[in-house]
Amino acid sequence: MINILTILLLPLFLPGLISRVKAIMVGRKGQSLFQQYFHFFKLIRKDEVISTSASFFTRAAPSLALAGTLVAALFVPIGGKTALFSFKGDFILVLYLLAMTKGVMVFAALDAGSSFEGMGASREISFTAFLEPAFVLILASLIYSSGFSSLSSILGNYSLGGNDLLALIVGIFMILALYIMLLVESCRVPFDDPATHLELTMIHEVMVLDYSGFSLGLIHYTAALKMLIYAALIAQIIIPASCTFPLIAFLLITLGIGIITGIMESLIARLRMNRNLELVLVPVSISVLALAALIAKSIGAW
Repeated sequence: MINILTILLLPLFLPGLISRVKAIMVGRKGQSLFQQYFHFFKLIRKDEVISTSASFFTRAAPSLALAGTLVAALFVPIGGKTALFSFKGDFILVLYLLAMTKGVMVFAALDAGSSFEGMGASREISFTAFLEPAFVLILASLIYSSGFSSLSSILGNYSLGGNDLLALIVGIFMILALYIMLLVESCRVPFDDPATHLELTMIHEVMVLDYSGFSLGLIHYTAALKMLIYAALIAQIIIPASCTFPLIAFLLITLGIGIITGIMESLIARLRMNRNLELVLVPVSISVLALAALIAKSIGAW
């Protein structure tokens, strides 16, 4: 029950927390922490305007993306030590579900026949081409450390730091890589800025320009839930297996990620597109180094 409530209620809190922190950083009071919930319920009550050149896929894409992300979240330990569902090798299903949701929204952006949305879809795929290998390599590092099992068991058996300095360094590397992936997947600064609409640098926002009302509400919720999934992966790497109150630790780490993101977005600007592509390579490089370090240790080369 705790996992279900966390999955359903917490996602929209993270964007609201980030916006509030950014407002405080510039000396404003800012919106309510629950403003994203008000926006969501307002959007799902509105009617939609659908392009006449779009097919049925445009209407179905937001629901398909939300369904895939929700199913993926059920296999991630969110709010507790274990996930709602798990089986040996379920991390492959999670990986494919997250990739499917990305593919669905890319096809929906192309379905409208807009060259502008096609540009955003191209940029989204260019980022994904580097992020997917990084995610696979991070999972490979966790599997190498704790054994081949379900995602919940892998994260439960992994301990940040372990017994030596190398394990601590590898853990920090994986956390950094996952955090960069969180920023990319949720389209945050320095990769994108959901609060502005600058044509030359828009990525995710330009893909959903044709959506409104109920479908737009689902899209915003899906993006927030995906952010929560990556935050949960980071939290589970940090939380030790012997933690007595995993839910409290999870909430504190999630809040910390939101606060850090808000502070960072207040201090740095969005990067140019070519610099973004260079930064996207960082998670791949970090994950390769982490896996190589673990292999070197196992064969006695460290």
